[in-house]
Amino acid sequence: MNRTLLILSGVLVLAGTSAAQIGKTVSVAAGSPEDKALSPIYAAPDGPDKVAMLDKFMAEYGKGDYELLADELYTQTYLAQKNYAKAYEYGEKALALDPQGLSVAINLVHAADEQGDTAALFTYGEKVAAMLKDFKASAPPAGTSPEDWAAQKAESLQKTQPNVAYVEYALVSGSYKVADPAARAACFERFTAAFPDSSYTPTIREQTAIAYEQAQNKPKMLETADSILKSDPDNVAILLMLADYWSDNGQQLPQAAADAQKALDLLAKAQKPANVTDQDWELQIAVQKGIAYTSLGQVHAVNNRFAQAVVQFKEASPLLQSNSFSYARNLYRLGFSLAKLDHTLEARKVLTECVSIDSPYKPLAEQTLAKIGGPVGKPGSRRSN
Repeated sequence: MNRTLLILSGVLVLAGTSAAQIGKTVSVAAGSPEDKALSPIYAAPDGPDKVAMLDKFMAEYGKGDYELLADELYTQTYLAQKNYAKAYEYGEKALALDPQGLSVAINLVHAADEQGDTAALFTYGEKVAAMLKDFKASAPPAGTSPEDWAAQKAESLQKTQPNVAYVEYALVSGSYKVADPAARAACFERFTAAFPDSSYTPTIREQTAIAYEQAQNKPKMLETADSILKSDPDNVAILLMLADYWSDNGQQLPQAAADAQKALDLLAKAQKPANVTDQDWELQIAVQKGIAYTSLGQVHAVNNRFAQAVVQFKEASPLLQSNSFSYARNLYRLGFSLAKLDHTLEARKVLTECVSIDSPYKPLAEQTLAKIGGPVGKPGSRRSN
């Protein structure tokens, strides 16, 4: 994504503008000493010479609005030099002078993003969100009709949208990079609170539930998943998450079966998104169907309906081969169910394959194999208990 540095308050302007400004506007009279001092600063490359020119400008004119303008320029210049400490220092000075300085906050998001500082990234990203919220709710200034003010705000919001989209992307990307799932879930929660209308938000809500599941925070996972289904009852990913969770834990089995079947019905008519390749789409659909079938099979197995369970597990098996964890789990479930039906040779073959995969189900498969004669090729055929 392109990342454009902004100076929205910047210099300007003696004539009126059709768009409302987000943040303070500093007007500089054409031909004034300040204008003559600023022109070479704007033309100079971002380097030590520009900093020296800004130092001189501050010494001569750095009071009031011109101090704000200089602090913005310092922030931009130090950011271009990747001197992040100085960028933060002058950015904070600018925000103290103009708490609604959207351009400065966006530049500080750039700094945090480039530095890989997740804490700073969210600090300034949330400032951007708050500024936008305040701007959208702002009343028209004196002499401006509500209709004209609404039009001006819409124009400004449209102009800044590419930069807001960058901020959203930076926060999402930074969240995904957080290794600890509990901390990642917290980042996802902060994003959806700051940008509830973002195009990323539906996916991030799903990822929040997944992160809570990975963090083994089951209450938060279930709370998040249930809240998603209230607003999006046809969310396949969440239906499968709940079907998988409840069936695996032997709880809420009728609901688990209903969610799995609903997911299968939705998958049967799902349309490939334009930005997904045919191969990726086929793989995604296969795995999702596999999770649904293995969930249905587990519901039957928990209820001691092993013949029905075997049918579902066999349906799931080829669909899950690209996911070693789910494939191994399904093999174990299938092998165990076959053993319960006294289909010993077939059970040994399935469980032998499960043992060959490095997964949490390897020792469980070994235990069951030990009861029914061991891996294929070894003698014996004792019944599973």
